[in-house]
Amino acid sequence: MKKISILLFVLIASLQINAQSKVGTIDVEYILSQMPDLKEAGNQARIYSEDLNAQLQLKIKKYQDLVKVYQENELSYKEAEKSSKIQELQTLEQDLQKFQQNSNSLVQVRQNELLQPLYAKINVVLQEVATKGGFTQIITINETLAFIDPKFDITFAVMTKMGLQFPKQEK
Repeated sequence: MKKISILLFVLIASLQINAQSKVGTIDVEYILSQMPDLKEAGNQARIYSEDLNAQLQLKIKKYQDLVKVYQENELSYKEAEKSSKIQELQTLEQDLQKFQQNSNSLVQVRQNELLQPLYAKINVVLQEVATKGGFTQIITINETLAFIDPKFDITFAVMTKMGLQFPKQEK
């Protein structure tokens, strides 16, 4: 009886170990690059960036015009007025620098906002494919993975379910 109990225990333990997890991989960035919506998101981000750049150019022009007016009239200003004009120019220069720094961050934030719905679409299909395939974990592909068994890569399964095309040689 003791031998049967031990044998049964070993059998159950080995089944649990084998059934514990099934890990798959996915290349989300590749899927994103194949989505037609990516081009529109890129266009919207470019337009936003161009708009910010146009605003920056207007601010630079305003600053340059004020510097020019100051230089032309510098000798006619009284000391208090001169000090006030210099302070105004310094403030404008600081605002320009802040705007320039912030515009880079704003473009990145806008790009993330535009990409978020695309990642959400991928995530919904990823969850469906992973559940159907019995995966317990899905790891995104990046440079740190040393080996990936292609039979556990669900990238193309997700793309197929999303109706995306992919090059024939990569199938």
